Amino acid sequence: MIKKIQLPLQTANLVVGFMVWVLISSLLPFITEDIAIAPEKLAIVTAVPVVLGSILRMPLGYYANVFGARIIFMISFILLLFPVFYISETSSFTGLIIGGTFLGIGGAVFSVGVTSLPKYYPKEKHGLVNGIYGMGNIGTAVSTFAAPVIATQIGWSATVKLYLILLLIFAVLNFIFGDKAEVKSKAPMIEQIKGVYKNEKLWFFSLFYFITFGSFVAFTVFLPNFLVTYFDLEKVDAGMRTAGFIVVATLLRPVGGWLADKFQPLFLLMGSFAGLTLAAIILAFSPGIGLYTVGSILIASMAGIGNGVIFKLVPFYFNKQAGIVNGIVSMMGGLGGFFPPLLLATIHSMTGSYSIGFMAFSQVALVSLVLVVWLYYMDRLSLSKEVFDSTGQGILVTNSDGKIVSVNPAFTRLTGYSEEEVVGNNPNVLSSGRQTKDFYAKMWNKIGEVGHWQGEIWNRRKDGREYLELLTINAVKNSAGDVERYVGTFSDITPSPKEGDRS
Repeated sequence: MIKKIQLPLQTANLVVGFMVWVLISSLLPFITEDIAIAPEKLAIVTAVPVVLGSILRMPLGYYANVFGARIIFMISFILLLFPVFYISETSSFTGLIIGGTFLGIGGAVFSVGVTSLPKYYPKEKHGLVNGIYGMGNIGTAVSTFAAPVIATQIGWSATVKLYLILLLIFAVLNFIFGDKAEVKSKAPMIEQIKGVYKNEKLWFFSLFYFITFGSFVAFTVFLPNFLVTYFDLEKVDAGMRTAGFIVVATLLRPVGGWLADKFQPLFLLMGSFAGLTLAAIILAFSPGIGLYTVGSILIASMAGIGNGVIFKLVPFYFNKQAGIVNGIVSMMGGLGGFFPPLLLATIHSMTGSYSIGFMAFSQVALVSLVLVVWLYYMDRLSLSKEVFDSTGQGILVTNSDGKIVSVNPAFTRLTGYSEEEVVGNNPNVLSSGRQTKDFYAKMWNKIGEVGHWQGEIWNRRKDGREYLELLTINAVKNSAGDVERYVGTFSDITPSPKEGDRS
């Protein structure tokens, strides 16, 4: 029973964490009526919670493996009581910065669930499970929509205090229903980091999540105030539109995870980054509210799908180090939400336009698309090399002139020659002398006519022993029809001494 409720419980935990995380940005139009904040500092106030919410993701992902999700969620909610209360009582810009910094704990809890929940499900469901958990992002929509509505009735300070009750309730729920028997790992953090930091896929996934989740967070904290100041919308209307953006991104996250369980995840990422590139270009032309809405919804859609896909890829490639890798990748995603609002605000203050910032975002998304394509083909090459190295048949590859360019480990086992000894030589280094020139002439004529040949041939090992092999030679041609290389595969079919006697 306890194990079955972990997915809904931890998803609800994430909802609450994200509700608290965007507390200031959701209520900023109300807060600025009581606290004087210079226009150029507004972006700092909304971006500050993202910093700690990003940096803490790595240790929280690690400690979720060490102590279990129950303890980490419970402690996080208790710690959040202090900055929430502090913000409700503050009357200064400095107070908002101090309290906002520690609100980051609410965003950091994301890495707890993505580390814990895959332990309860088979690998083929990890994409969907992490996608469902990621729907906890909806917490940002809840705050963005509900907080302004409540604040119009009871004021922003009293609205902030209501979050204290919510945090206490969920601390108790985790104490009662959290899984005390969750499987734990106590490998030292430094050892885990050493085990993954040289893997380029870690940094690729970090960059991809920096863009997809970063764009989600950036628009979440950027839109409420932007829509009010740039389009002169009412505060509640701006909150509802921002909530719509969040809902779209959140609902499509499990869709992205589910699709990644069914199809090639890297193809889906290519589509996500192509969509983000197009959407950012639309926004760069400073359209009216109609086209701006279309561009924003496209960003929400592509970011949501991309977020779901990435957290399918992490446990797939880093099964044993999922905790620390989830923490690093999700930390980079959080930081991705920190820089865009500051960049947009700085560019706007210098140029009076947001266009350059959106165009820069489109170029970063385009570069990410190129990198995903490159990663896909590197994966294909890696897979081909694994097959090449692990097959039991000997394989030698020559160029069009018949010089050996590569051999596999099975070749070395069967012939006794290492790769260094044969690369650059002609395959006749293996010749036993039993076959006539006419035999080889007919063989190459056949290859020239039909592109392949198969037959039995006697060759000689490095130690001088002869052996009979079943050899297949295939000509590999380019798109123009010219032979680029020849690939020979062979197996040792030398008869045993008794079989030889009988023959």
